[in-house]
Amino acid sequence: MALLALLALSEGAGKDMGPFKVEGGLTLWTWLVFLTLLWLLKKFAWPSIVKAAEEREQAIQRQLAEAERLNAEAKQLAEENRKALASARAEATALLNDVKQQAERDRAAALEKTKAEQDELVARARREIAAERDRAIAGLRAEAVDLSLAAASRLVGERLDSEADRKLVTSYLQSLETTN
Repeated sequence: MALLALLALSEGAGKDMGPFKVEGGLTLWTWLVFLTLLWLLKKFAWPSIVKAAEEREQAIQRQLAEAERLNAEAKQLAEENRKALASARAEATALLNDVKQQAERDRAAALEKTKAEQDELVARARREIAAERDRAIAGLRAEAVDLSLAAASRLVGERLDSEADRKLVTSYLQSLETTN
């Protein structure tokens, strides 16, 4: 072909050639080369190009479907996470309320126990005070008997020491207590 083109150029070297001048031989060869190239492209290149384009389109469709599926899964997971979070918050609130109620019950029990211990201490202190008072009164009585006997022995001029004298004074003092 290149040879034919050279031949055509050499023949027409002397002629006036312009870009808009139509030559039959050149036009025929141009169409023949164009149609041959078109047939070669259609036979060998076009199926590969179409196949590659179809594969690319299918790959894009698969990626879009996968993206939609992942998006749906993400939305579902987000909803499940939201529900789980709400459930966890509700459980935490319930647990906190239970802990508060238990603490209140424990505080009330401790307060009641402390009050019972305090009442027991007061009762024990009262018993001890009463016992001390009784011991003090008994000691005062014994002292009063000794003083009375000493005073009586001076008045009478003799020493009163016997147990009978002590009983007599003690009974006299008891009779004085019952009258008061």
